[in-house]
Amino acid sequence: MPEELDDLDHQLIRLLREDGRRTFSEMAGRIGLSVAAVKRRVDRLRQIGVITGFTATIDYAKLGWGIQAFTELRYSGSTPVAEIVRTTTGVPEVQAVFTIAGDPDALIHVRARDLEHLQQVIDTLRRTGNVTGTKTLMVMGSWTRDTLRRS
Repeated sequence: MPEELDDLDHQLIRLLREDGRRTFSEMAGRIGLSVAAVKRRVDRLRQIGVITGFTATIDYAKLGWGIQAFTELRYSGSTPVAEIVRTTTGVPEVQAVFTIAGDPDALIHVRARDLEHLQQVIDTLRRTGNVTGTKTLMVMGSWTRDTLRRS
């Protein structure tokens, strides 16, 4: 059963999603609690597993990886889910793998330097032997709740 979270917990989560480096003092001022109360709440959210960690948000385009795509993967009917995960996570350009019900069998998030590099990644996945079909969708722009930024 999920933990009960109140409005202040949700406000803290929102503030940390916007900027994981916010200080307890800054959050306390924003939501009207003491610094100690904010620390206790954040510690509790970590303890119960709601907050699982803190991470840096990277601008991959500035690292030369400006192409993003989502590729649908179809596998032969007897391919176990563990094999789908193994073949995709072995490709460094694959950022995330989602095994899904229905058609297709998996959806992957890929980052590449350019279109030629993206084609090489797709070809690598196709050569794994179990992939029977792909469909790639190019990302033109993005927005996520986790970063609250557009790119």
